[in-house]
Amino acid sequence: MVQTVTQNTQPAEFIEAASKTYLTDLQKAVGGFKAADLSQILGPQFVAGMSPLQQQAVSQAGGLGAYQPYLTTAAGLTGPTAYQAYMSPYQQDVIDTTLQQFDIQTQKGLPGLAAQAIGAGAFGGGREGVQRAEYLSQAGQNRAALQAQLQQQGFTQAQNLAQQDYLRNLQLAQAAPALASSQIAGLTTLGGLQQSQEQARLSAQQQLLTAQQQQPLQAAQTYGAGIASLISGYPAQTITQQQPSPSPLQTGISAGATLAGLYRVFGN
Repeated sequence: MVQTVTQNTQPAEFIEAASKTYLTDLQKAVGGFKAADLSQILGPQFVAGMSPLQQQAVSQAGGLGAYQPYLTTAAGLTGPTAYQAYMSPYQQDVIDTTLQQFDIQTQKGLPGLAAQAIGAGAFGGGREGVQRAEYLSQAGQNRAALQAQLQQQGFTQAQNLAQQDYLRNLQLAQAAPALASSQIAGLTTLGGLQQSQEQARLSAQQQLLTAQQQQPLQAAQTYGAGIASLISGYPAQTITQQQPSPSPLQTGISAGATLAGLYRVFGN
Protein backbone atom coordinates (compact mmCIF):
# COMPACT_ATOMS: atom_id res chain seq x y z
CA MET A 1 0.00 0.00 0.00
CA VAL A 2 1.32 3.46 -0.94
CA GLN A 3 1.27 6.36 1.57
CA THR A 4 1.28 10.11 0.60
CA VAL A 5 3.36 12.39 2.84
CA THR A 6 3.05 16.22 2.51
CA GLN A 7 5.65 18.55 4.03
CA ASN A 8 5.26 22.39 4.21
CA THR A 9 8.41 24.51 4.43
CA GLN A 10 7.74 28.11 5.59
CA PRO A 11 10.04 31.11 4.97
CA ALA A 12 12.41 32.12 7.69
CA GLU A 13 10.79 33.72 10.71
CA PHE A 14 12.59 37.05 10.20
CA ILE A 15 11.15 37.28 6.68
CA GLU A 16 7.63 36.55 7.89
CA ALA A 17 7.97 39.18 10.68
CA ALA A 18 9.28 41.76 8.22
CA SER A 19 6.37 41.06 5.87
CA LYS A 20 3.83 41.75 8.59
CA THR A 21 5.58 45.03 9.48
CA TYR A 22 5.73 46.02 5.82
CA LEU A 23 2.00 45.52 5.33
CA THR A 24 1.28 47.79 8.30
CA ASP A 25 3.60 50.50 6.99
CA LEU A 26 2.21 50.19 3.47
CA GLN A 27 -1.38 50.55 4.63
CA LYS A 28 -0.44 53.62 6.66
CA ALA A 29 1.48 55.20 3.77
CA VAL A 30 -1.29 54.55 1.25
CA GLY A 31 -3.89 55.92 3.62
CA GLY A 32 -1.86 59.06 4.17
CA PHE A 33 -1.32 59.50 0.43
CA LYS A 34 -5.02 59.07 -0.34
CA ALA A 35 -5.97 61.62 2.31
CA ALA A 36 -3.33 64.14 1.23
CA ASP A 37 -4.44 67.68 0.32
CA LEU A 38 -3.31 68.04 -3.29
CA SER A 39 -3.93 71.78 -3.15
CA GLN A 40 -0.72 71.98 -1.13
CA ILE A 41 1.38 70.77 -4.08
CA LEU A 42 -0.77 71.81 -7.05
CA GLY A 43 -2.39 75.10 -7.91
CA PRO A 44 -1.79 78.67 -9.07
CA GLN A 45 0.46 79.41 -6.11
CA PHE A 46 3.21 77.63 -8.02
CA VAL A 47 2.81 79.78 -11.16
CA ALA A 48 4.98 82.89 -11.18
CA GLY A 49 3.05 86.10 -11.78
CA MET A 50 4.21 89.13 -13.72
CA SER A 51 7.39 90.65 -12.39
CA PRO A 52 7.53 94.33 -11.37
CA LEU A 53 9.39 95.19 -14.57
CA GLN A 54 6.77 93.42 -16.69
CA GLN A 55 4.04 95.33 -14.87
CA GLN A 56 5.93 98.54 -15.57
CA ALA A 57 6.15 97.60 -19.25
CA VAL A 58 2.38 97.09 -19.37
CA SER A 59 1.79 100.43 -17.68
CA GLN A 60 3.93 102.13 -20.33
CA ALA A 61 2.09 100.56 -23.23
CA GLY A 62 0.12 103.78 -23.51
CA GLY A 63 3.33 105.47 -24.57
CA LEU A 64 2.95 103.87 -27.99
CA GLY A 65 0.37 106.56 -28.72
CA ALA A 66 2.71 109.37 -27.68
CA TYR A 67 3.01 110.43 -31.33
CA GLN A 68 -0.49 111.95 -31.36
CA PRO A 69 0.36 115.32 -29.71
CA TYR A 70 3.23 115.85 -32.15
CA LEU A 71 1.02 115.12 -35.13
CA THR A 72 -1.58 117.54 -33.83
CA THR A 73 1.05 120.24 -33.43
CA ALA A 74 2.45 119.54 -36.90
CA ALA A 75 -1.01 119.80 -38.43
CA GLY A 76 -1.37 123.27 -36.90
CA LEU A 77 1.82 124.37 -38.66
CA THR A 78 0.33 124.04 -42.14
CA GLY A 79 -1.67 126.59 -44.07
CA PRO A 80 -1.13 130.23 -45.15
CA THR A 81 -1.17 131.67 -41.64
CA ALA A 82 1.17 129.16 -39.99
CA TYR A 83 4.08 131.63 -40.16
CA GLN A 84 2.32 134.22 -38.02
CA ALA A 85 3.09 132.42 -34.76
CA TYR A 86 6.81 132.69 -35.60
CA MET A 87 6.93 136.36 -36.55
CA SER A 88 9.30 138.30 -34.35
CA PRO A 89 7.45 140.57 -31.91
CA TYR A 90 10.09 143.22 -32.71
CA GLN A 91 9.64 143.00 -36.46
CA GLN A 92 7.59 146.19 -36.78
CA ASP A 93 9.93 148.09 -34.48
CA VAL A 94 12.86 147.12 -36.65
CA ILE A 95 11.01 148.26 -39.79
CA ASP A 96 9.97 151.58 -38.26
CA THR A 97 13.47 152.33 -37.00
CA THR A 98 15.04 151.44 -40.34
CA LEU A 99 12.59 153.65 -42.25
CA GLN A 100 13.20 156.54 -39.85
CA GLN A 101 16.89 156.32 -40.54
CA PHE A 102 16.16 156.17 -44.25
CA ASP A 103 14.02 159.32 -44.01
CA ILE A 104 16.78 161.15 -42.13
CA GLN A 105 19.29 160.23 -44.77
CA THR A 106 16.86 161.39 -47.47
CA GLN A 107 16.47 164.76 -45.78
CA LYS A 108 20.20 165.08 -45.52
CA GLY A 109 20.38 164.81 -49.32
CA LEU A 110 18.16 167.85 -49.98
CA PRO A 111 20.77 170.50 -49.10
CA GLY A 112 23.05 168.94 -51.63
CA LEU A 113 20.46 169.44 -54.36
CA ALA A 114 20.10 173.11 -53.35
CA ALA A 115 23.85 173.58 -53.48
CA GLN A 116 23.98 172.06 -56.92
CA ALA A 117 21.16 174.37 -58.09
CA ILE A 118 22.96 177.44 -56.71
CA GLY A 119 26.17 176.41 -58.42
CA ALA A 120 24.30 175.99 -61.67
CA GLY A 121 22.48 179.29 -61.23
CA ALA A 122 19.15 177.53 -61.18
CA PHE A 123 18.29 177.91 -57.49
CA GLY A 124 14.58 178.42 -57.04
CA GLY A 125 13.87 177.72 -60.65
CA GLY A 126 11.91 175.01 -62.34
CA ARG A 127 15.01 172.93 -62.92
CA GLU A 128 15.67 172.75 -59.22
CA GLY A 129 12.05 171.79 -58.65
CA VAL A 130 12.29 168.99 -61.15
CA GLN A 131 15.48 167.63 -59.58
CA ARG A 132 13.98 167.88 -56.12
CA ALA A 133 10.82 166.03 -57.25
CA GLU A 134 12.87 163.32 -58.94
CA TYR A 135 15.04 162.95 -55.85
CA LEU A 136 12.07 162.63 -53.52
CA SER A 137 10.28 160.26 -55.90
CA GLN A 138 13.31 158.00 -56.09
CA ALA A 139 13.70 158.19 -52.33
CA GLY A 140 10.07 157.15 -51.92
CA GLN A 141 10.55 154.19 -54.19
CA ASN A 142 13.68 153.19 -52.33
CA ARG A 143 11.84 153.59 -49.05
CA ALA A 144 8.99 151.36 -50.23
CA ALA A 145 11.47 148.77 -51.55
CA LEU A 146 13.33 148.83 -48.25
CA GLN A 147 10.09 148.36 -46.32
CA ALA A 148 9.03 145.48 -48.57
CA GLN A 149 12.45 143.90 -48.20
CA LEU A 150 12.28 144.07 -44.41
CA GLN A 151 8.78 142.63 -44.40
CA GLN A 152 9.83 139.85 -46.80
CA GLN A 153 12.78 138.99 -44.59
CA GLY A 154 10.54 138.76 -41.54
CA PHE A 155 8.03 136.61 -43.41
CA THR A 156 10.72 134.30 -44.82
CA GLN A 157 12.31 133.89 -41.42
CA ALA A 158 8.95 133.11 -39.76
CA GLN A 159 8.03 130.68 -42.52
CA ASN A 160 11.36 128.86 -42.19
CA LEU A 161 10.91 128.59 -38.44
CA ALA A 162 7.39 127.21 -38.93
CA GLN A 163 8.70 124.68 -41.46
CA GLN A 164 11.48 123.61 -39.13
CA ASP A 165 9.06 123.17 -36.26
CA TYR A 166 6.71 121.20 -38.51
CA LEU A 167 9.48 118.81 -39.54
CA ARG A 168 10.68 118.53 -35.95
CA ASN A 169 7.23 117.52 -34.74
CA LEU A 170 6.96 114.95 -37.52
CA GLN A 171 10.29 113.46 -36.47
CA LEU A 172 9.16 113.38 -32.85
CA ALA A 173 5.90 111.72 -33.90
CA GLN A 174 7.91 109.03 -35.65
CA ALA A 175 10.47 108.64 -32.87
CA ALA A 176 8.06 108.56 -29.91
CA PRO A 177 6.56 105.10 -30.63
CA ALA A 178 10.00 103.69 -31.44
CA LEU A 179 11.41 104.98 -28.17
CA ALA A 180 8.40 103.68 -26.26
CA SER A 181 8.65 100.29 -27.98
CA SER A 182 12.35 100.06 -27.22
CA GLN A 183 11.81 100.87 -23.56
CA ILE A 184 8.90 98.45 -23.28
CA ALA A 185 10.94 95.71 -24.97
CA GLY A 186 13.79 96.24 -22.53
CA LEU A 187 11.49 96.13 -19.54
CA THR A 188 9.77 93.03 -20.93
CA THR A 189 13.08 91.22 -21.43
CA LEU A 190 14.41 92.01 -17.97
CA GLY A 191 11.00 91.30 -16.45
CA GLY A 192 10.93 87.93 -18.20
CA LEU A 193 14.24 87.02 -16.57
CA GLN A 194 12.82 87.94 -13.19
CA GLN A 195 9.70 85.90 -13.86
CA SER A 196 11.75 82.88 -14.98
CA GLN A 197 13.81 83.04 -11.82
CA GLU A 198 10.69 83.23 -9.68
CA GLN A 199 9.11 80.34 -11.60
CA ALA A 200 12.21 78.22 -11.01
CA ARG A 201 11.98 78.94 -7.30
CA LEU A 202 8.29 78.01 -7.17
CA SER A 203 8.88 74.84 -9.19
CA ALA A 204 11.64 73.78 -6.82
CA GLN A 205 9.36 74.40 -3.87
CA GLN A 206 6.60 72.38 -5.51
CA GLN A 207 8.99 69.49 -6.17
CA LEU A 208 10.11 69.53 -2.55
CA LEU A 209 6.55 69.44 -1.23
CA THR A 210 5.63 66.66 -3.66
CA ALA A 211 8.65 64.60 -2.64
CA GLN A 212 7.85 65.10 1.05
CA GLN A 213 4.28 63.96 0.50
CA GLN A 214 5.26 60.87 -1.50
CA GLN A 215 8.27 59.94 0.63
CA PRO A 216 6.42 57.59 3.05
CA LEU A 217 4.81 55.66 0.20
CA GLN A 218 8.04 55.46 -1.78
CA ALA A 219 9.93 54.30 1.31
CA ALA A 220 7.32 51.57 1.93
CA GLN A 221 7.50 50.47 -1.69
CA THR A 222 11.28 50.30 -1.54
CA TYR A 223 11.07 48.32 1.69
CA GLY A 224 8.53 45.97 0.08
CA ALA A 225 10.79 45.43 -2.93
CA GLY A 226 13.56 44.34 -0.55
CA ILE A 227 11.27 41.91 1.25
CA ALA A 228 10.06 40.51 -2.05
CA SER A 229 13.64 39.76 -3.07
CA LEU A 230 14.21 37.97 0.23
CA ILE A 231 11.04 35.90 -0.18
CA SER A 232 12.12 34.94 -3.67
CA GLY A 233 15.37 33.67 -2.17
CA TYR A 234 13.58 31.77 0.61
CA PRO A 235 10.30 30.66 -0.94
CA ALA A 236 7.72 28.64 0.95
CA GLN A 237 7.57 25.08 -0.37
CA THR A 238 5.11 22.26 -0.26
CA ILE A 239 6.68 18.84 -0.80
CA THR A 240 4.48 15.81 -1.46
CA GLN A 241 6.08 12.33 -1.38
CA GLN A 242 4.61 8.92 -2.04
CA GLN A 243 6.12 5.84 -0.34
CA PRO A 244 4.90 2.19 0.17
CA SER A 245 3.42 1.22 3.52
CA PRO A 246 5.54 -1.30 5.55
CA SER A 247 4.56 -4.98 5.22
CA PRO A 248 3.42 -7.05 8.27
CA LEU A 249 6.74 -8.84 8.29
CA GLN A 250 8.64 -5.51 8.30
CA THR A 251 6.37 -4.24 11.03
CA GLY A 252 6.90 -7.38 13.11
CA ILE A 253 10.68 -7.28 12.63
CA SER A 254 10.72 -3.65 13.58
CA ALA A 255 8.60 -4.28 16.67
CA GLY A 256 10.74 -7.29 17.63
CA ALA A 257 13.87 -5.30 17.25
CA THR A 258 12.40 -2.64 19.43
CA LEU A 259 11.37 -5.15 22.13
CA ALA A 260 14.71 -6.86 22.01
CA GLY A 261 16.40 -3.58 22.53
CA LEU A 262 14.21 -2.72 25.47
CA TYR A 263 14.84 -6.20 26.98
CA ARG A 264 18.57 -5.74 26.80
CA VAL A 265 18.33 -2.34 28.42
CA PHE A 266 16.17 -3.48 31.31
CA GLY A 267 17.93 -6.81 31.65
CA ASN A 268 21.25 -5.14 32.14
